[in-house]
Amino acid sequence: MDIVKEGALLLMSPKCYDNYFIELNFFDVPCFKALLSKCLGIGIIAGSLLVKVPQVLKILNNKSGEGINLVSVLLDLMAITFHMSYSFMNGYPFSAWGDNTFLALQTAAIAALVLYYTGNKGKSIVFCFIYTAIVYTLNSGVLPMNYLVATQSFIIPILLVGKLSQAFTNYKNGSTGQLSAATVFLLFAGSVARIFTSIQETGDNMMIITFCASSFANGVILTQMLYYWNKPAKGATKKTIPKLIQKPIQKQLQKRPKAKKSD
Repeated sequence: MDIVKEGALLLMSPKCYDNYFIELNFFDVPCFKALLSKCLGIGIIAGSLLVKVPQVLKILNNKSGEGINLVSVLLDLMAITFHMSYSFMNGYPFSAWGDNTFLALQTAAIAALVLYYTGNKGKSIVFCFIYTAIVYTLNSGVLPMNYLVATQSFIIPILLVGKLSQAFTNYKNGSTGQLSAATVFLLFAGSVARIFTSIQETGDNMMIITFCASSFANGVILTQMLYYWNKPAKGATKKTIPKLIQKPIQKQLQKRPKAKKSD
């Protein structure tokens, strides 16, 4: 029972433990909300371990970052990193923001891979060093807290510009390119769930509004993913047939006799 109690107290307060296991009061609404929030937070963190892995694997398998807007990725990374540092330095529960740690690592990997496969191998390595230095600076306590509050206030415009620039790239290409459907869906579901966990565990209005904006932006990209499903990018049909093959095909078509009109 001691082991059960220790495990349960990781998910709920001592008061809620007494309500559930001693008084057998399973209809305590505040305790239910708190427990649901904690379980959702842990579930989101577990999901964040792999949420962008399909995107990373798709880039590696195709050896291409086609259709991925690098500016959008970098802005998304900036928003994730600022939010992670703000939450960490405020001492919020890890279940309320821990997924940002793993999202930051995976987003940084995507940015490095896009740079690498666009021929900027040197810039890819430099980017990794610069990003590591920024993360250390933000989380080491070197910066005053008011600086982190200021960065948090900039997250919403950064996030919207980043996500919507990717949406514009999708619209311009008429395709979602190398974007992973699994990653897009999980990001949308996670941001929606984070609205609830932020209300329950932090009560920070800035964080709540941030996740509302994130849900909207991720929803736009998810809608595009469904709309452009299996549609090739504009001009992709021409590129799929090499020029050396196109010319003989065109000549054969020209040599074909025209069909005679029937009487």
